[in-house]
Amino acid sequence: MDHIDLFGKINESFKRMSKGQKSIVRLLNDDLNSVAFMTASQMGKAAGVSESTVVRFAMSLGFDGYPEFQEALQVIVKGKLTSVSRMSVKYGKSSQSEIITSVFQSDIEKINDSLEILDPQAFETAVNMLLSSDRIFVIGLRSCAPLANFLVFYLNLIFENVRLIQTTSSSEIFEQLLRVGKKDCVIGISFPRYSMRTLKAMEYANERNAKLIAITDNDNSPLTMYASCSLLVRSDQVSIVDSLVAPLSLINALIVAICMKRQEVVLRNLNELEGVWADYQVYGNDEINLVNEDMIKNYHELHTEFKKP
Repeated sequence: MDHIDLFGKINESFKRMSKGQKSIVRLLNDDLNSVAFMTASQMGKAAGVSESTVVRFAMSLGFDGYPEFQEALQVIVKGKLTSVSRMSVKYGKSSQSEIITSVFQSDIEKINDSLEILDPQAFETAVNMLLSSDRIFVIGLRSCAPLANFLVFYLNLIFENVRLIQTTSSSEIFEQLLRVGKKDCVIGISFPRYSMRTLKAMEYANERNAKLIAITDNDNSPLTMYASCSLLVRSDQVSIVDSLVAPLSLINALIVAICMKRQEVVLRNLNELEGVWADYQVYGNDEINLVNEDMIKNYHELHTEFKKP
């Protein structure tokens, strides 16, 4: 629904609206740039109505709920504002503590929204695909790179053949995927603005008949064109920073679900790692152990000399 359709529908229905709904319309007309990034509760407070009135208003316009209505408003506003401008609109008059609360609340809403759009059957399919694959390739570039790294770190505790595709060169991506085949699984992670390199990697893996899992934000994401199953979560944020809280929660859930299917393997690997860590002093007071007594004595002597007038 574009700007003309949405506000045309509002104008047509205005005379039949309740007093509270008309207050919401006036708020939209007065300060759409700010209102589009408010929660339902914040919009209700600004309009002098209850949160439930805002939700019912959104549904009266044909939306499934407030998140869909808010998304439509943001599409309108985002066409006119840059990321920095949107931050200024939302946070410009906020104190530091209010910014913390607002960002945390926004991330909580992204997780709640993700619970609504995530398909449990697709999640189960993704788990089974990973369990039945010979090799697993994970690609997530730019801001999605931390997600890919996190996923690969834990998958390596469960599976033997897990590979992280990490490069800024398109040619190197294809070199790393050269022998991908139908017994392998490729996980592509990308959110707006979508990575063309990730998309091309998914396209290539699809041509090689590999099993594909897309971790992305909606059905219109280009990654879904090639994915055998798509795991959808919200990631948008009103700032120059992508919100990765919901995607990370999804990845956590994916790892936990796989661990439950491979409990014996995970326990055996962790026990073996504990032994290696202990033998090689990976954890504990290793920083202290690397400093001998003479070095400590020299440090104290130099420190004392330096403090003399």
